[in-house]
Amino acid sequence: MFAMIQEELRAHQLTINRVIEEMAPEIEMAAKLVVQTLERGNKVLLCGNGGSAADAQHIAAELSGRYKTERRALGGIALTTDTSALTAIANDYGYDRVFDRQVEAIAKEGDLLIGLSTSGNSLNVISAFAVAKLMGCYTLGLSGKGGGEMNRICHLNLVVPSEDTPRIQEMHILIGHILCQAVDSANI
Repeated sequence: MFAMIQEELRAHQLTINRVIEEMAPEIEMAAKLVVQTLERGNKVLLCGNGGSAADAQHIAAELSGRYKTERRALGGIALTTDTSALTAIANDYGYDRVFDRQVEAIAKEGDLLIGLSTSGNSLNVISAFAVAKLMGCYTLGLSGKGGGEMNRICHLNLVVPSEDTPRIQEMHILIGHILCQAVDSANI
């Protein structure tokens, strides 16, 4: 068991080292995008499936609650939390539409949609990006495995350099925390 634990820690360390070496400039661009969105009084919408849904909720809570420092509440909304909306939309329109219908309902021009997908190919996230762009929203992807379709549709897609879903998800929440720290540091 100890060997397995060491191997998991080494795999995490290798991935984070690659993120530090390869992604810091893109993470900075994403942080500026989040800060600028919130400084203008717009909101950040987030979506994803499974573990990515949990990460979307986590990041939204850090924005609307607080991350580390005391500040005013900011518009961070996870599109993964309203079971009535999710199940009604899935039932009436199909699961691929659960996020885009919510974006259409609550997004405004200048808002930011952050979509999380380890593959970069989750159809409901891709569909939400398409609607968001039509509405004049900015789009930020957090993906891995080469970035998938999100490379094409997002204004900026942060592609974790890994094929391993757990490592990608670990980096997504780390990047999410960096974005939240940027917000705290900006004193919005």
